[in-house]
Parts: sequence; structure tokens; C-alpha cells
Amino acid sequence: MTRTLKYLAGAVVTAAVAGMATVSYAAPATAPHEISGRAGTAQALPVQAAPATAAVTARKHAPTPRVVAPGEHVTAVPGFELWLTPEGKHWTTPGDPEPQFRSVVDGNIDLSSPGVSLQSEGTPERVHLSGLYYGGKGIASTVEIETRAGTVRGKLIELAGRPGWGVWYATADAVPADDGSWHFASKVTVRDTKGRVYASLALPR
Repeated sequence: MTRTLKYLAGAVVTAAVAGMATVSYAAPATAPHEISGRAGTAQALPVQAAPATAAVTARKHAPTPRVVAPGEHVTAVPGFELWLTPEGKHWTTPGDPEPQFRSVVDGNIDLSSPGVSLQSEGTPERVHLSGLYYGGKGIASTVEIETRAGTVRGKLIELAGRPGWGVWYATADAVPADDGSWHFASKVTVRDTKGRVYASLALPR
């Protein structure tokens, strides 16, 4: 008796593109799975969905800015407080308890174009960093500040209704400059919930 062996050849094609891109692009893509049969009638097998990658999972759980009411004070550390109004950012620092103000309606900021501002005040022990972010695509999620103390991660606050701007803030250990530079912070990067650059600021050293 002659036995005929039939072989099933399967071809599975998957492609995944993931990672962080710049302001204008970043798109994960997955090619479809295809399975075909040989030596007989073609067989269509159920398509299994590819498991979510770590990057996709992280994006689903990406943080978003804390939404605050107009005039609601947020305390970063004692004496360093911030609050927002529709007109802009207000803050105090331990070394300067008089409220300071940065407007978003005085015409000096173009809310339709990505941007970041930086204000830096300090004591011999701590540096208090904050600024506006505005005009980026997507939803702002995180902020990183490159400083003489290393990379510092801050927090974001916004008014309700996605006004197109918000405030970031952070604190860091004071580190004296030994190279003649006067900037404590050299770069501020705000990223959106997909890991793309929402807006950034690079300062000369």
C-alpha cells in the first residue's frame, strides 16, 4: 500500500514598527497574517491577533496632565506653588513669596506653534524649575529636563477643556557650575501620550 504524505506549508508574515519619533511622525504598523496550504485544497486557518507590544501597552497607560481649576494652588515643595488662570501661569518660590506671572494672552506666545518656556529660581540647596508648554499635537504626557544634576522628570498641569497650553514644573538638587556656564537646565522636552515630541526647548550652554 502506497501512502501519500501531504505537507502543510505555512507562511506567517508579521511586521511591527514601534518607537519614538519626532514631532511630525510615529506610526506603529502591523502587517496581516497569512496562512496558505499546499498539496491539496488551500486551507484558511483562523487569524490570531498579535499580542500587544510593550510600547503599545505603555502608550495606553501613558500619564496625562493633572487638570486643575482656575486659581487652584499646586504645591511642588513648600513655598514653590503654581496655579493657573485663563490668562496664564502664576507661581511663587521659597526665595520669592511674591506671586509671579507668565501670560498666554499678551501676544508673546503663539499657541498654534509648539513651544516651551523656562523659569528657574533656586536656593543653595534646591532649584525650582517651571514653564509653559503649548501648541503641540496630541495630548501632552511627560516632561524631562536636562540639568547639571542629571535628567529630571517633572509634572504637568492644565485647565479643563484642553486649552492648548499647560504648565510643567520640577525641582532638582542645586549643583554649582564648574565650566563657566550659567544655565542650570540645558533642555526641556515635553512628549505626548504616544511618545512623540510635543514641544521642546534647547538652551545654549
